[in-house]
Amino acid sequence: MEEATNQEASQGAQDVAKEDGAAKQENQQQNQQQQQNQQQQLQALSQEDKKKLKARIDGNVGTAHVKLEFIDYSKVNLLYGVENINNNTQAQPEEETKDGQADDETSEPPSKRSKKKNRGMNKKRPFREKRADTSLRLCHKLVYGEACQYGDKCMFSHDIAKLMKEKAPDLGSVCYNFETYGKCLRGIMCRYGSSHISADFKNVVDEEKWSRCKNDSVTTNILPKDLQHFLRKRKQKYPKSDKYLAGMSKAAKERREKQKKEQESASETATCTESEKKEVTLKDSTNGGVGEKATSEPSKVVETDASVSNEASGVTDSNATSSVKTSNELSCQSSVLSESGNPESQMKTDQSEVARPGETTGGGSNDEPCQQRSGVVTDEDIIRLRKCEKKTVDFEDKLYLAPLTTVGNLPFRRVCKTYGADITCGEMAVCTNLLQGQASEWALLKRHSSEDVFGVQIAGAFPDTMTKCAEVLNDHIDVDFVDINVGCPIDMIYKKGAGCGLMNRVGRFEEIVRGMDTVLDVPLTVKMRTGVHDKHLVAAKLIPRIFDWGASVVALHGRTREQRYTRSANWDYIGQCVQAAHPYPLLGNGDVLSFEDANLFKEKSGVTGLMIARGALVKPWIFTEIKEQRHWDISSQERYDILQKFVNYGMEHWGSDTEGVEKTRRFLLEWLSFLYRYIPVGILERAPQRINERPPHYVGRNDLETLMASANFNDWIKISEMLLGPVPENFQFLPKHKANSYS
Repeated sequence: MEEATNQEASQGAQDVAKEDGAAKQENQQQNQQQQQNQQQQLQALSQEDKKKLKARIDGNVGTAHVKLEFIDYSKVNLLYGVENINNNTQAQPEEETKDGQADDETSEPPSKRSKKKNRGMNKKRPFREKRADTSLRLCHKLVYGEACQYGDKCMFSHDIAKLMKEKAPDLGSVCYNFETYGKCLRGIMCRYGSSHISADFKNVVDEEKWSRCKNDSVTTNILPKDLQHFLRKRKQKYPKSDKYLAGMSKAAKERREKQKKEQESASETATCTESEKKEVTLKDSTNGGVGEKATSEPSKVVETDASVSNEASGVTDSNATSSVKTSNELSCQSSVLSESGNPESQMKTDQSEVARPGETTGGGSNDEPCQQRSGVVTDEDIIRLRKCEKKTVDFEDKLYLAPLTTVGNLPFRRVCKTYGADITCGEMAVCTNLLQGQASEWALLKRHSSEDVFGVQIAGAFPDTMTKCAEVLNDHIDVDFVDINVGCPIDMIYKKGAGCGLMNRVGRFEEIVRGMDTVLDVPLTVKMRTGVHDKHLVAAKLIPRIFDWGASVVALHGRTREQRYTRSANWDYIGQCVQAAHPYPLLGNGDVLSFEDANLFKEKSGVTGLMIARGALVKPWIFTEIKEQRHWDISSQERYDILQKFVNYGMEHWGSDTEGVEKTRRFLLEWLSFLYRYIPVGILERAPQRINERPPHYVGRNDLETLMASANFNDWIKISEMLLGPVPENFQFLPKHKANSYS
């Protein structure tokens, strides 16, 4: 009975499989037939029809103008339809292709609905594969050819022969690290290990080359283990920050007490005035107007004396214009005046508030009394570096690669340095994560030896954490400047009060800038936007105050938070901010994609230097174009060599083992989501390309150029396989950003 049931079940499964196979075959036939029909329609297109179709494409605002012979009519036909060329109607493209990529997302103007859908980040990205269990991973000491100090108690595997059998096949026969430096730090786990792994599983080292080249490429700012331990256990000391925060809290307490006294004095004045009004009314009603003439002269004298007293004290009486003033009113006002303090004490209080918390002021507001000392004083706790004594960074006429989250990693910055970037900055790091000793966050601060002028950017919302973080960075890493992020628009940062949120909290913003400037020995810079809301621009009012608080340089992105990266940057407003910042340096940022853009914006606004962000992602050779004042019609092979260089730098930085290769692949794919937007100069009808102009579907001058122009992430994966070998089984990728840059 059971056998019959099993036979029926297996027969049913076979029937279902046959039906699925037939359905798939039928779909394939339909697709092939549709493609044949399209090809026939395209062959029937005359030159005149192609020109009409191109005119309709060029008529879309924000679409780049590509030469007629390079337009890919096979894809354009899907959007417009040959039968609609002479009509005003337009065929509606499908929202999504079968592979899950919105093929028309950045190629044609989306509707309002698709704009809303394609904005921001892809929050439903596939989770990355988890790291293998520690028992299945080789001990790193054995990888480097060293003896493990834990022996049998080590949580990692020591069975080299077993792991070498299970190791994935090599991706190539040449290891970049071994060929360049004479040693591969990933040892026997390298995916290109056939060139430096011996038969007995030993890592071969070219001692001569290694001794000569090991210092050619050095990465610094690595988190020390002892510092990580102190941060995690909350044992790290912050003497400079504690002193500043103590002064800040004391100043805040004095400010609150002053406000309380002012409120009390105001309420007493109001109470006293009301009672005197009642007395005057009562006396007038009792006397019935008798003696009015006799008291008129004294009342004038009293009124004059009261006005003089008010002017001298700075206290304004709401009834100063009253025709009747009595001696009781004067005595009441004098008592209030004695409580609020005389003008000199009031002036001293105001001056003490202007002084920075934690610094010695003329009013003697510090806890410790001022002591006269003899000899040379070198104690940093007593004498802080003045602004003129700090290390300076020259931003005049420099090209500054902006801090870029995810894609602005160390290998990418190395690529930009080879093409002329003057100043580089690490990715945005969150101060609370740094203070917790998170290794992944500290990795964002790493610096390569080729980065001669390098800074780090941190984000935070509170003066205590930002000041302590600045002190740790000042004492333990090598940087030329520290930047505060006041421009990040993403909700996760903004809702915590950091990034753009600081522009709405000026008091806290001031405390952060003053505190960080107090503990830093290097310049403090600020990167910000023009404002939070489109109708309320605040940068021009804030920038002069930011310099007064202690910042050395301000970099301004010409967009608001609401604007994100849509529409054009407001360089007219940047010019107004340059005038407001004078004589301090101000850097401009936004929409620079060619040397013509750089010249125009700099002349238009008068900025000290330029900060380049998306322009470097789309074409990292933009720094060369600006310095040489030319349009570089770079070939597809040269662009492929740039990708190869990035891959080599990535495997040097993240490693050439399986984990390092896949990390390099992921960051390469993220970068390709920007790189495909570049349109070669030889294909454009007019140069230069504008940063918010989306490319239409076009065919390159060779197959590689056509592949690089594809907006389909499956084609990006193909490019990664050309550089890093086949992807792992069940590999998935979805770009972090939805590419709303062309909205």
